[in-house]
Amino acid sequence: MSNHLQPLIHDQSIVLKAPTQAWSAADGSIGSSAIHGIYFSDVRLVHAASVTVGNRDGERIATIPGGAESVTIVSLQRHLDDRMPDPRVRSKHTRTASIDGVTESFRLESNLDTAIATTVVLSLRPDLADMDHVKAGFGPRVPVPEIVLTTDAAGLEGTADATATWHTETVTATLRINGGTLDTLDDGELRATWEITVPARGSATVDWTIRASDASAVVRGVTSPLPWSVPVVTAADERLSRWLSVALDDLAALRLSPVDHPDEVFLAAGAPWFFTLFGRDSIWAARMMLPLGTSLAADTLRILARLQGAASIPDTAEQPGKIMHELRRGALSMPGEGLHLPPLYYGTVDATPLWVCLLHDAWRWGMADDEVRALLPNLTAALEWMRDFGDADGDGLLEYVDETGHGLANQGWKDSGDSVQWRDGTLADGPIALCEVQAYAYEAAMHGADLLDHFGQDGSEWRDWAAVLRTRFHESFWIPSTDGAYPAIALDAQKRPVDTVTSNLGHLLGTGLLDADQSARIAAHLVSPQMVSGYGLRTMSTDSAGYWPLSYHGGSVWAHDTAIAISGLSRAGFRDESGLLASGLLAAAAGFDYRMPELHSGDPADDASRPIPYPAACRPQAWSAASAVSVLASVLGLDPDASMGVLNVSPAASGLCPMRVDGFRFTGNAVSIHLNADGEVAEATGATIEVG
Repeated sequence: MSNHLQPLIHDQSIVLKAPTQAWSAADGSIGSSAIHGIYFSDVRLVHAASVTVGNRDGERIATIPGGAESVTIVSLQRHLDDRMPDPRVRSKHTRTASIDGVTESFRLESNLDTAIATTVVLSLRPDLADMDHVKAGFGPRVPVPEIVLTTDAAGLEGTADATATWHTETVTATLRINGGTLDTLDDGELRATWEITVPARGSATVDWTIRASDASAVVRGVTSPLPWSVPVVTAADERLSRWLSVALDDLAALRLSPVDHPDEVFLAAGAPWFFTLFGRDSIWAARMMLPLGTSLAADTLRILARLQGAASIPDTAEQPGKIMHELRRGALSMPGEGLHLPPLYYGTVDATPLWVCLLHDAWRWGMADDEVRALLPNLTAALEWMRDFGDADGDGLLEYVDETGHGLANQGWKDSGDSVQWRDGTLADGPIALCEVQAYAYEAAMHGADLLDHFGQDGSEWRDWAAVLRTRFHESFWIPSTDGAYPAIALDAQKRPVDTVTSNLGHLLGTGLLDADQSARIAAHLVSPQMVSGYGLRTMSTDSAGYWPLSYHGGSVWAHDTAIAISGLSRAGFRDESGLLASGLLAAAAGFDYRMPELHSGDPADDASRPIPYPAACRPQAWSAASAVSVLASVLGLDPDASMGVLNVSPAASGLCPMRVDGFRFTGNAVSIHLNADGEVAEATGATIEVG
């Protein structure tokens, strides 16, 4: 067994502004945890850093976030203080991330009657480890990077500014200190020293920056205005508005652009592991954000359309019409896992139909006809991929298998190696046909046909194709049960229905694949005690042999997965069930201080007063954050139809009411909706509203 373990990150602090992130302890120091470091473009620039005053560490009393991008650590410096009971000397260390590095300031404040002369020392250890190296649990890169020191004559108030530079073939990092002296020690440590005097009842500040560039970058940071509105929510229960506020701030920090199209924006999947474009993740996040405007969705659609598959290349899993899975600056290799993915990888079965669903939904929310029309060739290519390649064996269903031996074994959203298993815990053999992928494909074909018809093309072929898929689904997937029949998570290589009850069922609702009775049976399963943890929807039922609350896809709770089920239940008319799951997510959000992680434990709320973290989960994560918008839209029951100029609203009675939301966007217009204490629409402005 390898001694190298993936770093745990659940209790560490982060500041971020993609593609920069800095992970530290609560006191701001870097180096005591394997995840710690200052990263840029998936390369760790620094693996250890600390600040001392008078050769002593401070005593932290507060860690104050300044949004996603900044944090201030307040510490006492009692070794410089007098002997009075009140602390009178403190420091404020502020770290701020930007799209090209970090800026830090260290301010020493005194309420003493006499001046303080002391020394501030920054100790820093450069590193150039790749993110996959860090994720695999390996330490800093060796040998220590070569460092070049320079001194500029034009520093602050006549002092000298000093810089230190280290680099790989493509990534360059530079530390600049203002004033002070900068030295390199024999072991590779950089040490900056400032001799300062703090006036009586005054302060003194030192600061430094680390800037970076990457010649091989495929994505870049964004400083342009937000491509979505920021709604104001006032509700009887403040948890949703607090979750939404933190989520939108995190999403702003996760924005990236392709290097070759810096005017277009998408959402990076999550920190720390996935600071890049992921087809499925970026699509779902953009889809959830549609009530705040269509700009993000339109950019995401165009970015993915340019990367749409054009040829059959087994090593990258590319196929004509297929939407990609992930884009990286270089190949991804995970030591010990047998995983090797090329920089542009297409190993996903669901991104292609989901791309079509996003295009349709963006059109319904008001994406301009000209923008939609320009993407119709990509729409047709995506539909043809479902027919010609997604359904590899011609049975009317979409399935996947990794043909390379070093790609992803499972290619739905539950992409871990053990995510598709029988109720007895046995792994299913591929090719695998996932239940939710059939729902995505059905919805894509039906709505793709609607788009083609609207723009003067014939969509009937795709309605016929969807009808065949629907028939095959109902012939193949349903499993009898004393608790009520339910769809299998998947069909295995022998087309046998894999009998585990999972959260995948929630993705079927509201897609048109099910009839009313089937939807009711699925709704009942989703809110059963075996599936509802009290903090969201478990990925796997507790009555399955493979269930474990800290299994990545076999018992944990994912915010986006629960939000999709909430949306489906709402669309299918199951408001009580939708509200039950929504209340669980709100409890989880509060338990995580409203920064919802990628996933958390499936332990029951009755056994834990707050949700138990999954310790390696991304935090923040795009579709978990965007789930706040999705849940708000589900509570209001929003159903747009821009072609008719109508926004349908069908609120679910909820403890959140009365509620007022100002700042939705529909057909480019600002919309306000006010619900009274009974959950009824009391007022709506900015759009033609039809109440359901």
